[in-house]
Amino acid sequence: MSFKILKSNCCGLDVHKTWIYACVGITDSNNRTEYKQARFSSFTKGLNELCDWLAKYNCNDVCMESTGKYWIPVFNILEQHEIRVTLSHPKYTKPMKGNKTDRKDAKWICDLYMCGMVKPSFIPPADIRELRDLVRYRFKLTCMITGEKNRAQNCLTVSNLKLDDVFSDVFGKSSRSITEQILQHPGEKIDVAPFVHGRCKTPVEEIQAAVDGAVSKEQAVKLRQCLDHIDELQKHISEIEQEILRLSDKYEAALNLIRTVPGFNKNPMTAIQVLSEIGGDMSVFPTAKHLVSWAGCCPRNDKFGMFRLTIFLKNVIIIA
Repeated sequence: MSFKILKSNCCGLDVHKTWIYACVGITDSNNRTEYKQARFSSFTKGLNELCDWLAKYNCNDVCMESTGKYWIPVFNILEQHEIRVTLSHPKYTKPMKGNKTDRKDAKWICDLYMCGMVKPSFIPPADIRELRDLVRYRFKLTCMITGEKNRAQNCLTVSNLKLDDVFSDVFGKSSRSITEQILQHPGEKIDVAPFVHGRCKTPVEEIQAAVDGAVSKEQAVKLRQCLDHIDELQKHISEIEQEILRLSDKYEAALNLIRTVPGFNKNPMTAIQVLSEIGGDMSVFPTAKHLVSWAGCCPRNDKFGMFRLTIFLKNVIIIA
């Protein structure tokens, strides 16, 4: 059984943490393929040597697996040298069990790519990748704040300070001022009236009764650290958001389009988060269904939500 060769000059890469195994397949007019193999270091010097080695054989088509994070620096260097890189999920390039080596894996990837049997992964442009990295990091910081708030709330609960019963936001302006006073004067009764905002709907007497507890020395230390960490994380998020807004400024037209979806205009970061994941060029997705499937939103039990998302994505593709 023979396969039709679609790429007469291409390369397969087996990427590891320290080494990269490369195999170039060159097919002549008689469908005879000659293979050239080499091993390169994953250091920047080794990656540049890989690019020079590919140029030696006039090879501009490369295929590799998306193995952890190790493929990213390889992809970046190859992209800088204007080499077309196809990134594939390992399930599409998994070799047969048996006599398996790194060099054979590189040759197997080369053979699959040569015959057009590799399904490429979606890789957005470099600026979108940078934006995506910052947006995901911002999400991690937000999760860290949520964890610290839960720990701070536990300190208040075990100290019998019922601020969550009288304030909708325990970390709001009034509640935070009261908490600061409690930490500055542990074991003392404080008057909460000067620290309650005038627009607070809860009676001062009820708030005073809610703080009729005692914070131990150990809990005070833990609560102080939690609050300081929350403030520090919020500062980091603010700085990250400034950089995110700078990177996304060139995509203002696409962001305005995304914000037309109901609920997407409430937080300016929501549209940017969508953009960072799918990019600004919808031509990479043949249909809206392909994009919905790639985003992991299909199938869904919420048919109305699925319908609304599909209509939006169709509009994005049509307008783009």
